[in-house]
Amino acid sequence: MASSILISFALLASTLFFMSGTSSAQLTHNFYSKSCPKVFDAVGSVVRAAVAKEKRMGASLLRLHFHDCFVNGCDGSILLDDTSSFTGEKTARPNVNSVRGFNVIDDVKKKVEGVCPGVVSCADILAISALESVLALGGPEWTVKLGRRDSKTASFSAANSGVIPPPTSTLSNLINRFQAVGLSTRDMVALSGAHTIGQARCTSFRARIYNDTNIDAAFARSRRSNCPRPSGSGDNNLAPLDVKTPNSFDNAYYGNLISQKGLLRSDQRLHNGGSTDSLVEQYSKNPRSFYADFAAAMVRMGDIRPLTGRNGEIRKNCRVPNYVFLEAASISLRIEARSVYIPPSPDSISNFAICRILLSMIVVGCCCFCLFYFYESLKMFEFLAYKYYIDELKSIWMVNVVN
Repeated sequence: MASSILISFALLASTLFFMSGTSSAQLTHNFYSKSCPKVFDAVGSVVRAAVAKEKRMGASLLRLHFHDCFVNGCDGSILLDDTSSFTGEKTARPNVNSVRGFNVIDDVKKKVEGVCPGVVSCADILAISALESVLALGGPEWTVKLGRRDSKTASFSAANSGVIPPPTSTLSNLINRFQAVGLSTRDMVALSGAHTIGQARCTSFRARIYNDTNIDAAFARSRRSNCPRPSGSGDNNLAPLDVKTPNSFDNAYYGNLISQKGLLRSDQRLHNGGSTDSLVEQYSKNPRSFYADFAAAMVRMGDIRPLTGRNGEIRKNCRVPNYVFLEAASISLRIEARSVYIPPSPDSISNFAICRILLSMIVVGCCCFCLFYFYESLKMFEFLAYKYYIDELKSIWMVNVVN
């Protein structure tokens, strides 16, 4: 009976242990309060410098976080380069020639590793960088929840599957794509306000400025001057998503939509006689309402399927999984070991010779001590044997005298 109870208890404990190893821990705002208390300072200093150098970078870093979270969750997979094992997300249709800012994330990671090595994930760096980018351009603050871990792989096919809404999306497609990751229509309209900063390539808005009717005529003409109609001509020419204040995070984007000056079709469809018109008008009139909803939506977006607990890893290099990083480091060390021969210096040779002499002296000394000890032991044994022999003779003599 007792043995069966013990066996049952052991099985239960083992089950709980393995369940805890695979379960997801909760993200918290103070996850690094002890392990890396200066993480926000480290990330913020690099991001602010990058945005000061190029205002567009703020939008680029914010967009990286969006595109990361919408493909298999906020796991830093968008940062991974292609490997022999998988094709990453960087060259997928929504990202190729579009997402940028990877070098800044590299710089952020280097800075963070210098403060607390091996602690902060690249996924969390993306989340903090998004916040710091918005703040650098005058936008709202929110409490970033942390504790994400990094994926060990990326998915080209998942990024290409339509989970990231294209700039030609209908309103229903936008609503459905956001609902698929747990975000409401209100979240979608608020997060679309991120287009108050950043720029778009001609290929993203060419069809709108030449073919659409729900567009301000003067605005369309101004955009055509830098985006020729023939495909392949000026494809990479840029235009600001917000025609009024392209380098400030504000609510002017929504006023643009009301004036039919949305650069992308997907933007203008937020205010085109549909169910989201009232939200666009609300945010246009009330910047505080927009800021509050945007901040809340960013927190909810950051909760999309994160890797936590023992899942994933903390990457050494945001561009590669740790097994690739370690393999590369191992190969580099082997090559260096084979190709570089450093002859010993005279000082090292003399030091080595002195060490050998000292070691020899110690060994000889130990041997002499052992021999001396052995010699003294023999003498003591001889003395004791002689004494025993004399005592025996005395006892025999005494016996003979008495008899």
